[in-house]
Amino acid sequence: MQTSTRNRILEIFTQAGNDFVSGQKLAQLLDCSRSAVWKHMEELRKEGFELEAVRKKGYRIKSTLDRVTRNEIQFGLQTKRFGKTIYDQETIDSTQKLAHRLVQEGCPDGTVVIAEEQTGGRGRLQRDWYSPKYTGIWMSIVLRPDLPPQMAPPFTLIAAVAVAQSIEETAGVHPEIKWPNDVLIGGKKCSGILTELQADTDRIQAIILGIGMNVNQTVFPEELEKTATSLRIESGKKIKRAVLVQRILEKLEKYQAIYLKNGFAPLKLLWESYAVSIGTNIIAHTLQGDIAGRALGITDEGVLKLEGNDGRLHDIYSADIEIVAKD
Repeated sequence: MQTSTRNRILEIFTQAGNDFVSGQKLAQLLDCSRSAVWKHMEELRKEGFELEAVRKKGYRIKSTLDRVTRNEIQFGLQTKRFGKTIYDQETIDSTQKLAHRLVQEGCPDGTVVIAEEQTGGRGRLQRDWYSPKYTGIWMSIVLRPDLPPQMAPPFTLIAAVAVAQSIEETAGVHPEIKWPNDVLIGGKKCSGILTELQADTDRIQAIILGIGMNVNQTVFPEELEKTATSLRIESGKKIKRAVLVQRILEKLEKYQAIYLKNGFAPLKLLWESYAVSIGTNIIAHTLQGDIAGRALGITDEGVLKLEGNDGRLHDIYSADIEIVAKD
């Protein structure tokens, strides 16, 4: 089945919701014969969709497997651009690496690279990211905003808000954001965001958002047990990963549009509603050294304001944050 035909079929079933779509209507919408419709339905079954066919009513999709393939993500996806182009992989070394290559090949805004397993997943500062098969979300999203490079940093915070809100809606647990790129539940990390940039001196070519999320893991390696958690552990239920990906893409598309039109200020309040580090004593581990003090908040550009223990004010653009104590 050609990609364009499959996408159109999934759009039709998405719009229909739980209603049946007749074979005649499918034939009209797809501009094909009834026998061609039947062949398309059989191909969807082979791709993992559970189809219900009722005489005189037609077809409807009952369920899909818990996979993060292009089909599962695009069925039910409510976006205009994000996720319309998806490269799904069973196993990959790093979704970020493939996304960087696709940028050079001209991939569109909202392109997604996603894998069931990463063998070389990484976070900030080249740290490894534990990415076991069929349990989490390991994906990269290509954004192509028409902006100068200095306006790229807030995208990490925007992505964190999209991830936190999607977790809350899908898993029913309350996440917290630790500036700039960690999403925590109960003080343990469940998701991290890696933002990388391809740019000219005056224009962004692409922002590549790498999102790693522990979704359905029930155990972690011993060295991660005290610092990592998953949505399944925290919620007590298995989460449909494709649905979570859909929510993230929908919110990212929405918030990118707001940022492009109105800047970061209207999104700042959303970010602060999830922030765990604001108003706490922290140590900012920067490339220039450690700065201990109190996190006061963030600017409209997403810069962290830190009052040092010596009373001096610091603008922190990039750092690892260690929370010392909450007041």
